[in-house]
Amino acid sequence: MLLPELGLVDGQRPTFADVELKACAKFGRPRSVYVAPDPMALLDPYLLLERPEIVAKAQRSLRRRHRELFVLRGLEADGTRVRGVLDGRTITRTIKNMKPDLRRLAVLETGDGLDPLALFIGQGGKMLTFSAWDKTRWRAWDRMKAWAGNRHAPVLPRRCWVYHDLRHTFALRLLIFLTREALNDAEDQGLPMSTLLDHMTGNPLLVVQRRLGHAHPSTTYRYIRYLKDPMREVDDAFREWTAVGGASYITIARSLMDLEDAAHAPSRPLHP
Repeated sequence: MLLPELGLVDGQRPTFADVELKACAKFGRPRSVYVAPDPMALLDPYLLLERPEIVAKAQRSLRRRHRELFVLRGLEADGTRVRGVLDGRTITRTIKNMKPDLRRLAVLETGDGLDPLALFIGQGGKMLTFSAWDKTRWRAWDRMKAWAGNRHAPVLPRRCWVYHDLRHTFALRLLIFLTREALNDAEDQGLPMSTLLDHMTGNPLLVVQRRLGHAHPSTTYRYIRYLKDPMREVDDAFREWTAVGGASYITIARSLMDLEDAAHAPSRPLHP
């Protein structure tokens, strides 16, 4: 991710971001990435404290590599295009069409120094590599295990998570949320079935497919198997079981228990 994609330029702090990706997306398929308010807010300490310190320490290294970097003179007004010098030539690029290698070289000439365009950077001001992200993942896993014994801690998986797990979790949670919203909307409107247009534009599976960049709907359909909670179905079955006269299952069970108690109760002597 680059700072302009998230609207993090000129001191701006948007509450959320909807980023259009293409060249650096999986298989280069266009997709939009929604960054919710909570993670955007969590960026503030990093942007205000940690990142400026990394950039300041990296200035000597960045200046030394100046000729091999994509040095930007500024950003377009809408923040979707950049213009700068690479290999002695002035070029203009649309941010969503910038490949990872070019993103890694992009720096902004601020007058006070060179500021990498990448959101997360490491030593020397370079965009974090795959190995750096992997080390970050394992450090996070170690912290999670250290707190696993706390009574407020969630149950940990048997193995360390991978970043792709986050993608699956997002897809499933989004599908569950959108499905519930669609059912609630249909119930509120009292419609026996959705119109064709509603089905085409608001279908939860199609929305998730677009968000994940799946080429075929069949890939997204795999998440359907995780939508149903078996225990919820058991509860529903108990509530819905009825007998003649409309008695519920629990009413019948209580009646049977009362009859059984009466059968085992000691008989009373009969008095004339």
